[in-house]
Amino acid sequence: MSEPEMNEKDEKQFDEKAEKELRKHDEKTEERDTLNSVVWAAILIWAGLVFLAFNTGWVDNFLTGNFFNRFLPEGMEVFEPGVWSLVALGAGAILLLEVLVRLMVPGFHRNIFGTLILAGVFLGVGLGNFFGWDLIWPIILIVLGVSVLLGGVLRKRS
Repeated sequence: MSEPEMNEKDEKQFDEKAEKELRKHDEKTEERDTLNSVVWAAILIWAGLVFLAFNTGWVDNFLTGNFFNRFLPEGMEVFEPGVWSLVALGAGAILLLEVLVRLMVPGFHRNIFGTLILAGVFLGVGLGNFFGWDLIWPIILIVLGVSVLLGGVLRKRS
């Protein structure tokens, strides 16, 4: 075989090998991204439902009804949630569900630390209007610190 023919053959084998690896990588990425896509779609749907509920007056009707008065102690006022507070609260809850799924289902296992921080921030923003920022942010920081500590201790044991 001549030099150009050998180079062409080597190049063809390299291209086939690279294409196989790329396909394999795409399949793995697609599997992992499925949950991520579902989570962000759920967050968008949640946000749309919250905005719809506020724009049509459903939230006002729900809050002014007797639903909460049956469960709250005497003299305690019903909170007035904001649109963005409820969107952030729901997004944080959905992200926490993603973390749980990633921990429980081996096929979706991935590093969850970033998602956990984002969920904490969303929950903090969402709960800040209900309980006050002075109470929520220190609690969020404590929970995140404990999770970092536990993550480091558990990682060293494995």
